[in-house]
Amino acid sequence: MSLRRLLATLLLAGAAACAWAEEAPRSDPQPPAPMGEPVSAAPIEDPDFGVRTTRFGLERRVEMYQWQRDGRGGYQQVWKPALVDSSAFDDGHENPRSFPLENRIWWARDVSIDGKPVELSVIKALGQWQEFRPGFTRLPANLAATFQPEGDGLGSALNPLDPGNGDIRIHWRALHLPPLAGKVQLRGGKWHLGAGAPAKDPVSATPVATDSAPAGEPLPKRGEVRLIGKLILAAVLALGVLLVGRYRRRRRA
Repeated sequence: MSLRRLLATLLLAGAAACAWAEEAPRSDPQPPAPMGEPVSAAPIEDPDFGVRTTRFGLERRVEMYQWQRDGRGGYQQVWKPALVDSSAFDDGHENPRSFPLENRIWWARDVSIDGKPVELSVIKALGQWQEFRPGFTRLPANLAATFQPEGDGLGSALNPLDPGNGDIRIHWRALHLPPLAGKVQLRGGKWHLGAGAPAKDPVSATPVATDSAPAGEPLPKRGEVRLIGKLILAAVLALGVLLVGRYRRRRRA
C-alpha cells in the first residue's frame, strides 16, 4: 500500500470515529425525582366532631336509616348516604324531610415533598382512602349526649342492633399517599402529576422497556460518547505515525 493510500485510510477512519461520536444516542437528563416523603403543614379536622388526622384528606361519611321500596310492593329500612324521598310512600313509612348532617371532605393544605409544594390534583389522583377509628377525645358535649361509639364511628341509635327510622351513623376515612417516585414531576417549582401516572397505586405494574436500550441499562452520556470518539481518533493518528515511520525506514534501507 502506498503512503498516500495509507494516510487516506487513516483519515477516513478518524472521520468515521468523529461521526459516530456525534451521531451516537444521548441520554437526556432525567427530571428530578422526589427523595423524601410527602408532609403536611398541619392536621386536618372535622370541626363539628373534633376528629383529626395528620394524613392528606379527611372524609366524613354520614348514613341515615330510612324507608325505601323493596321492589316487591312493600317497604324495607336500610342505611342510605342520601335522603330518600318518601312523599309518595304509604302511611307509616315517612322519612325525615332533611338530612341532619352533610357528607364532607377536607383536604390537607401546604403539602410538600423535599420542601416543594404538591399540587392538589396529585393528592386527589393518587391518594387512597382508608377507614379509621377516631379517639373522640374532642367530641363536643352536645354531640356526646346524642351519639355513642358504634363500630369504628358514631351512631345515634340507643341500640345499634335495632336502629329506628331517622337514626344516623357516621364514619371517617383518611387519605393516604403511596410512594410518589415515578408518578410526579417537578415543574415550575411544584410537584405535578406525571404523564401516564396511574390513578391508583399499582400492585404489579412493570416499566415498559424502550427499544433504544435494554430495560434498566442507561444510555451513555453525551460527554462520554465524545471522549470515546476522541480516544479512537487519537489511536488512529498514533497508528498512522507508527506506520509512516516504518514505511520511511523501509524506504531508506
